[in-house]
Amino acid sequence: MNILDEIVTEIFRHDKELAPLLTSILKQKLGISISEFSKKSGIPASTLYKIISGERDPNLRTFRRILFTIKELESGHAKKEKNFIAIVCSRGCLEVLEKTTTKVGEDIFDLKEYAVTSIEEAIIAAIKAERDGASALVCAPIVSSTVEKVVSIPVATIRPISSVARAIELVAKKVT
Repeated sequence: MNILDEIVTEIFRHDKELAPLLTSILKQKLGISISEFSKKSGIPASTLYKIISGERDPNLRTFRRILFTIKELESGHAKKEKNFIAIVCSRGCLEVLEKTTTKVGEDIFDLKEYAVTSIEEAIIAAIKAERDGASALVCAPIVSSTVEKVVSIPVATIRPISSVARAIELVAKKVT
């Protein structure tokens, strides 16, 4: 679903308010400030701040300019997107990654590493990966459910079955 479809669905089907929706779209989906959006849309920043704060609803002309600008920005993001999958995990996990690309059918995806040391860093890295244009991302099970809530790209969870079994063996040897 593109951003315009999301706006229409949220406002008209789910009766959501424009102010928090627009704030979320500008910051999270488009990664743009209100002042930058003002310059690109030609809508005065003061008007945008009033709309975002809920002080005023946009008139039809302003609403159309908002939608048109979002459409332009979204299509610009789509052109910039690269076919890559983000791998968000610890440095140790990334060190065993042998491939730098993967092929699925006719599509070839680069693999881009995002090394993290905490859950907070993993969430931030996931958001950054989406802004960088990742097509999807892979992350650790402890953070994947949270990451799925904050990004709109597909998320897969690392399932370290063999390494868990190996760690159990190692620790059992230390006990005996």
